[in-house]
Amino acid sequence: MPSTRFGFLLVCLLLPWLSGTCQTEAQWQIAFWNVENFFDTEDDSLKNDEAFLPTGENHWNPRRYNDKRNKIYKVIAAMQWPVAVGLAEVENDRVLRDLCYGTPLRRKGYTFVHFESPDRRGVDCALLYRRDQFRLTETHRIEVSDSTTGFFTRDILWVGGVLTGGDSCFLLVNHWPSKLGGSEADRHRMAIAQRLRHTMDSLQQAHPGALVLAMGDFNAAPDEEAIQKGLGFGKGKQNPDGFYNLMHGIPKGTGTYKYHDYWSCIDQMIANRALAVHIFTSDFLLVDDPKYLGKKPFRTYSGMQYLGGYSDHLPVIVSIP
Repeated sequence: MPSTRFGFLLVCLLLPWLSGTCQTEAQWQIAFWNVENFFDTEDDSLKNDEAFLPTGENHWNPRRYNDKRNKIYKVIAAMQWPVAVGLAEVENDRVLRDLCYGTPLRRKGYTFVHFESPDRRGVDCALLYRRDQFRLTETHRIEVSDSTTGFFTRDILWVGGVLTGGDSCFLLVNHWPSKLGGSEADRHRMAIAQRLRHTMDSLQQAHPGALVLAMGDFNAAPDEEAIQKGLGFGKGKQNPDGFYNLMHGIPKGTGTYKYHDYWSCIDQMIANRALAVHIFTSDFLLVDDPKYLGKKPFRTYSGMQYLGGYSDHLPVIVSIP
């Protein structure tokens, strides 16, 4: 029995990225999750949402929409009700109202911050937060699109607030351009990274002692150029501004997103404190991967095929003592 216990503790020490029993005690937890195309079923003439309509190629209907909403709620509950949850790929205020006020999230006091952004697909970033544990003080959107070249993407969501107990914090929710745009997308990711670094540094200078936490789907892993050069981390965990890439050093074979047989950590947390972080990997978020072996995220769609899962990404949670 002692050797078994030692082995369990060793796993907890070596793999803090995995969720569940190995979490350290925390006063608060803040999460981020790309929820994969959380669209309503109504047509918006200003957005490219035709695929997510009852008549669209994905045959998105109220039953599927409600199931998606309830699955997002289930994951937040399973994460033990974080004080704040950054979300990517939400369409509008309506889906957030349905999530916060149309599920048991309302009993935990969740509400949200959201701004419409000029993304061509019509998806935005948002932040859910618990009103009993987080007092909102300011909200902004940081525009990072390039209208001169016609490149439109998701704004960075900036939320300032005070955690119960008096700690001020600034949360920056990101969803950077995907790699599908090739070299142009690479250039824009680098520009957004530099903008984010400047914003984080300015916040730290203006609010000494406050927690500054950037979270999001960066569409870039810790070893890629936008992170190493754009955010100034090089090959290390800490940059010259005093910020930590909390996902640096993630063990090979783990991550938040799986492409073919390769797991990568494109969903990240960056903070001005060395905080504990883990990837939430509950069994219900994963399915067998018969083609590439092991497990993969249980996603909602694969192409146009409806699978009825949760998301193609796994959530990330940071613990704040």
